[in-house]
This record gives sequence, structure tokens and C-alpha cells, in this order.
Amino acid sequence: MGGGPISPSSAAQQSKQLVGRGGNMERGPVVGAGLGARARIRALLGCLVKVLLWVASALLYFGSEQAARLLGSPCLRRLYHAWLAAVVIFGPLLQFHVNPRTIFASHGNFFNIKFVNSAWGWTCTFLGGFVLLVVFLATRRVAVTARHLSRLVDLTGSCFEPLPQGLLLHELPDRRSCLAAGHQWRGYTVSSHTFLLTFCCLLMAEEAAVFAKYLAHGLPAGAPLRLVFLLNVLLLGLWNFLLLCTVIYFHQYTHKVVGAAVGTFAWYLTYGSWYHQPWSPGSPGHGLFPRPHSSRKRPADEKESQWEVRRRGAGEEGVQRRALAG
Repeated sequence: MGGGPISPSSAAQQSKQLVGRGGNMERGPVVGAGLGARARIRALLGCLVKVLLWVASALLYFGSEQAARLLGSPCLRRLYHAWLAAVVIFGPLLQFHVNPRTIFASHGNFFNIKFVNSAWGWTCTFLGGFVLLVVFLATRRVAVTARHLSRLVDLTGSCFEPLPQGLLLHELPDRRSCLAAGHQWRGYTVSSHTFLLTFCCLLMAEEAAVFAKYLAHGLPAGAPLRLVFLLNVLLLGLWNFLLLCTVIYFHQYTHKVVGAAVGTFAWYLTYGSWYHQPWSPGSPGHGLFPRPHSSRKRPADEKESQWEVRRRGAGEEGVQRRALAG
């Protein structure tokens, strides 16, 4: 309280406290400005993510609608069959106008190993997911869903048993692998890649065409289903491209034509004939959509209405006759 002298240590502490307070006062606005900038950046990023999601959703819905309309057109499906035939018949002529050293000319290229050799597996995986979602969302019945999925079951197989004497048949898929293993090949070689890609293209086009009717009936079609559908459309486009590469760079001409013909015949036997039978798995879309009610009367109703008209006419004629007689 008095005016005593202040020690040097207490004076230094007071000066440090003043400096600290001043520093806090100077750092306060800087920290607040930093927090505000971070909040603005987060809000901007949130708006950007929302815009990107909206654009992706709009593209997803627009792309799925247009692809479903194209694949659902019977006229375009017939033209697609003509396109596949033209690719196999006239595609080999392009080998004189392309680079023979391109990556697609090698048997060991990425697409040939990862996709063409496993084309049936890729097709069943993508198309199986699409058929599962479409059938179950349309019917809500597990039995009907399993019946439609049975169209994609591979029922083929082979079994070889070594013999003590005689000819030993090796399970080698084609002439190239047989000769590479040091064996001799006898027989006519059909292009298995051309056969498989042709059959997968026809199969996927037939199965994916159902989505147009699905959308036309107003059934639930959310983003997951539309995304799976577009993935199948992209895979169908990839099969067309790889089929074109196959007929340009690999196999002999007659082998490719016969392979495509066998693939088309297999599609006709299944989707063109067998699946229309009552004891078959059913054609794509069979039993999924309600039939439109016809306003036309049944034959029994028509006969009944005609009989009523005749009866009223006969009654009116009898009344007129009695009136004239009276």
C-alpha cells in the first residue's frame, strides 16, 4: 500500500504478464479468422460434393433411361444381330488396315487374359446381379427369382480318365494350347472366343432389354439398380469391342465364322425356342409385369348381350302386334 520500492524480480514478472496479455490480445483475432476460414472451406467443399452427387445422379438416370430405350427396341435388337454378323464376316478385312504390333494383337494382352478367357464368369456375375434385382423387385418372390436366375447356370462339364493302353485324350481347350504342351492336335478347331463372345453379346442384349418394360410399369428403380444396369451395358460394349479385336487378329476366318454361327444357334435354341416353353426357366421378363386389362368383352359376354338385344326386339314387336290387333 505504501510507496515502498519495487524489487527487480517483481517488476520483471509484471512486465511478462503485460506482454503475455498483449500477445493473447494480438493472437485472438488471428485464431478466430483461421477458424472462420476453415468453416468456409468446409461449407464450400460440402456444397461441391452435393453438386457432384447431383450431377452424377442426373447422368445415371439419364444414361439408364436412354440405354433402356435403345436396348428395349425390337427393331434395334434385330439390327444388333445384323451388326454382329457383319463384324464376324467383314471384320477380318480390317487386318490389312490396322497395326499388327498393337497390344490387342498379342494373346497375352490384359483384356484377353482377364476378360475374354473369363467372359462367361464376368457375364454371369454382372448379369446375375441385374436379373436378381429386377425379378425380385418386380415380384418379391424368391422362387420366381431363382427360376429366372437358372437361365445363367452353366450345365456343361467334362471328365477324362487315363487309360493303361490306347489313346490318352488331354483336356486342352484349343489347338494352340495343345501344341504348346507338346501334343498332337487332330480335328477341326472352332474359335471358342468368337463363340463365347457372340453368345454373351446376344444373351446380355436379350436380358437387358427387360429394363425398358420395368421402367414403363413404374416399378422401383433406384440408383443401385440403375448403376448395375449401366455396368451391364458397359460390359456389353466391351464384349463387342473384344469380339472385333478377336476377328481381326486371331484365328482363321472359317473358324471364326463357324464359332459365331454356333454361338448364334445356341442363343436361338435357348432364348428363341426353349425358354418359351412352360417347363423352361422362362424368357426374360416372363411373369414379371401385370398384363393390361382388355376392354373387349369375352365371347360369352358378347353372345349374352346379343341375346338380350334380340329378346328386347322380340318383346317390342309383340307389343306392337297386340296394339294393332286391339
